Amino acid sequence: FLSVTEDLVRRRAEHNNCEIFSLEEISLHQQEIEKLEYLDKWCRDLKILYLQNNLIPKIENVGKLKKLEYLNVALNNIERIENLEGCEELKKLDLTANFIGELSSIEALKYNIHLKELFLVGNPCTEFEGYRQFVVATLPQLKYLDSKEIERSERIQALQNYPEVKQKIREQEQAYLLKRAREKEEAQRRMQERKDKKQKQMESRLGFDSPDSLQNKENHEAEGDREQEMGRTVEDDEEDRRFWEEPTPYTPESRLETHRYIEEKRRAKDNIRYSKKREKPLQTLVTAEGKVLNVNVPKLQFSLKDDEENNQIILDLAVYRHLDTSLLDVDVQPTYIRVLVKGKPFQLVLPEEVKPDSSCAKRSQTTGHLVVSMPKAKEIILAKQKVSASIKDSDCNTLQKDARSEQIEKLEVDPTKYSFPDVTKIIQEKERIGQGPVMLQSEKITENKKSYVAFENDEDVPPL
Repeated sequence: FLSVTEDLVRRRAEHNNCEIFSLEEISLHQQEIEKLEYLDKWCRDLKILYLQNNLIPKIENVGKLKKLEYLNVALNNIERIENLEGCEELKKLDLTANFIGELSSIEALKYNIHLKELFLVGNPCTEFEGYRQFVVATLPQLKYLDSKEIERSERIQALQNYPEVKQKIREQEQAYLLKRAREKEEAQRRMQERKDKKQKQMESRLGFDSPDSLQNKENHEAEGDREQEMGRTVEDDEEDRRFWEEPTPYTPESRLETHRYIEEKRRAKDNIRYSKKREKPLQTLVTAEGKVLNVNVPKLQFSLKDDEENNQIILDLAVYRHLDTSLLDVDVQPTYIRVLVKGKPFQLVLPEEVKPDSSCAKRSQTTGHLVVSMPKAKEIILAKQKVSASIKDSDCNTLQKDARSEQIEKLEVDPTKYSFPDVTKIIQEKERIGQGPVMLQSEKITENKKSYVAFENDEDVPPL
């Protein structure tokens, strides 16, 4: 059976940062819980507890929740009211659609002096003659019963007829308890019959005693495999039809039996699905002749770009934005790239051979796409790579980042083909001869530089 676990409580306590010791409200509805336990130890401060639509047969292990104000255990298998005396602050109790037939058990709620609302609609006890009068007279602190307000006149009248009503309730209770005893015996018998029938089916499928029947056994197993591949068998369909068409009384046992039958069928279906998934043949990625195939099992959009400027190939694979990177496995080979997305292969043949060791894979921070940069194995010498020796010796990374250095690289400057005026020498000559502004005529300046050795200044000779 399923019980309340710490993991379940923590998962349902997300609104409290998964802390359970200070939890004041928790919803454990529709969790297929069959036993109520541990909550009075883990969550002492609980004020609101939702346990509706489970399979709880008994109210227990909530008596120490002294701050509990609202308890909802509707749509369970509860047959009597008990173990709530310690819930001193209990104001509202919802027992809708259970199996409470022992109506006198509500006397245990006398100690819950703050109880104002009680819901018993949908229980067998509500069909008893004098049901409402008995509850109203037994619990004077109640203000509402089954969503209907209790008038003062109604309470006075119920108290006047209380002895007679109580006697009627006792008699109807005894009749109901005898009926329940018969129902439990019948449920036990049906359960044993179903168990014996299932055992016989297993023996009929696997119990081939004679040596001559080995061939029959193999044929039967082969048929069973084919039926398993189809997911259902004729026997399964017949069993389903009998189970759902057979009339049964609405009891805690039949409700539990129905739940377990559905759960058994679901597990069998899951096992078949898992076995099919496990036996599914692997996707062919490389043929027997060694030819690499293009495969896109995850069905993702992608783009392949030839970045000639940087001499590389870039793959942009549109993986899901919120997919954990740990679920991606990238394998770059010289002629193809393979990416496993949650185990599903994506494979693409590359137009040129690349360098796997120099390749780089990263996730885009904006789109979440997987971007793989793969440098080409064949290096192409571009015009921008013919630069001066001084530039070649400089930092290559800086040149790639600086736009100006890219322009310098494209000029193809060769210092052996060009001569420039020596600006420093011109400035020195200006200071020596003390004449006016220097004329930027490289040829004349060069001639003057050559005649400096045997030059004599004759003032009588006019200037040139």
